[in-house]
Amino acid sequence: MKDKFTPNYIESLEDNEVFVFGSNLDGYHLGGAARIAKEYFGAVWGQGVGLQGKSYAIPTMQGGVETITPYVDEFLSFAQQHKELQFLVTRIGCGIAGFKDYEIAPLFKNAIGMENICLPQKSS
Repeated sequence: MKDKFTPNYIESLEDNEVFVFGSNLDGYHLGGAARIAKEYFGAVWGQGVGLQGKSYAIPTMQGGVETITPYVDEFLSFAQQHKELQFLVTRIGCGIAGFKDYEIAPLFKNAIGMENICLPQKSS
């Protein structure tokens, strides 16, 4: 992985890189990182979960943090099974969904040390 942290702005991806973004369960990729995923990285309208093109959707708009946890766990399992891919995780849930970094960050504690996952820095 070329960077320790996910860049704040991702304009292009290497062949093996995947843009990980916060979505809604209906897959209506209208704003924020979801819109970027749809416009540039192959996110599919109507698909709110999982790998799609060069992006991976984690739903964040369906309730509290506890409703996001199973989707993060599913993502981590997927990443573990696909070590040939490098996952650039954006600040999921910290934009339109309205969560704070300190609420979402603990969900990714098991990603620490996974060489194919790049996590974002806390926003300043």
